[in-house]
Amino acid sequence: MNKKDIANIRKQFKLNNDLLKIHEIFNVYIMKESSEVYHHQSTPFELLKDEQKELFMANFKKVLTGQLDQKLFELKFKREAEDNSQLILHQGLLSSDTEEWKAHMLRLVEKMLKDKQYEMDIVVSFIRGEYLKPMKPQREEAEESERDTVHSHSFILCSMNKTQDPKKELLFDYVEKEFKYNIVVDPIINLKAPISGFLFPCFTDNAADVNHVLYSAGKANELNYHFIEEVLNAEEIMTAEEDKIVFEEIVKKVAGERINTSTLSNVYDEIYHVIEESEEEQEVPKLDYKDVERVLKSSGVKDVDTEKVEEAFKTVIDDEKFELKANNIVPKPTSKSIKIKTKVADISISPQDLRYVRQIHFGGKLSLMIEVEENTMIEGFELIPEVLFEKVEGEEE
Repeated sequence: MNKKDIANIRKQFKLNNDLLKIHEIFNVYIMKESSEVYHHQSTPFELLKDEQKELFMANFKKVLTGQLDQKLFELKFKREAEDNSQLILHQGLLSSDTEEWKAHMLRLVEKMLKDKQYEMDIVVSFIRGEYLKPMKPQREEAEESERDTVHSHSFILCSMNKTQDPKKELLFDYVEKEFKYNIVVDPIINLKAPISGFLFPCFTDNAADVNHVLYSAGKANELNYHFIEEVLNAEEIMTAEEDKIVFEEIVKKVAGERINTSTLSNVYDEIYHVIEESEEEQEVPKLDYKDVERVLKSSGVKDVDTEKVEEAFKTVIDDEKFELKANNIVPKPTSKSIKIKTKVADISISPQDLRYVRQIHFGGKLSLMIEVEENTMIEGFELIPEVLFEKVEGEEE
């Protein structure tokens, strides 16, 4: 799934939307002390009060919110996993019997509890429903409306949420005219920040992809590997942050620890070009060791050859066939996301302006020089240009 596919289904989670039909919701309460199911309940979603529906709708949108490869990850199922979750989910998706559907979801819950101790009581919510996506008319003069023909997508969405203790408060009773201690023993289910979740199946080009599942992490770049490997039985995945670190280490192995800003800017430009070409072909842009070799050579890095780059891949990632996602290893062209860290100050600069930054030796000290095209403003004051190099006395004009 790309970010457009995810955005399309996420925005459907709202009340009274005829493009989204949630058939039922299955809630499972897990006790932290025993790691056992304390209670579970299946309810037709339409029977919930509107206030409850709104809380759950917001929660489900949270599961589908975040950047790809940072908080949302399209995972591929392992084919030979024991008690395969892909099969369990597919059976649950096709099941027309509520008891059978509940049994399949409880099998997943058992996996969540195996060899796992939670810090708080946990509530796992499963929904199964249907997402309808209108097809665009083939011709502008077509008489039928966009809503007349739709793509129908059945899905299962899971949201895992922790509980928290109720607040202890002092209340004033207007009738009895006395102060009372508010005693509440019921735990509060925190639906505002799901700690894990998934959507099955993935949807690509209006087609269901049952070989992949969309996993949602609680926080960006913080993966729950137990959930990924033991619950979903999915293959290992790398975050965008890890992809970037791997790329940086590979470049250091090939080009050395030190690099000038002009070369680094060229590297980013070359990768942006790869991304642009892939977008035209609607593919996920990736770089293998041959692509990295070409990028570094084109950027002006010296003494680059295939063997050197391949060896760097083996050393850093232990896989010379590994492919890096191009979007993960460069800053976004429109954001000031390159951080230049110094002892004096941290500076943020856009990738395209990196070429105007230089590290130089001046007056016996290491300095950072930024080329600007106009006078600099600081707190409303225009800086006076200063002469860096004074004329030596006696030197000819």
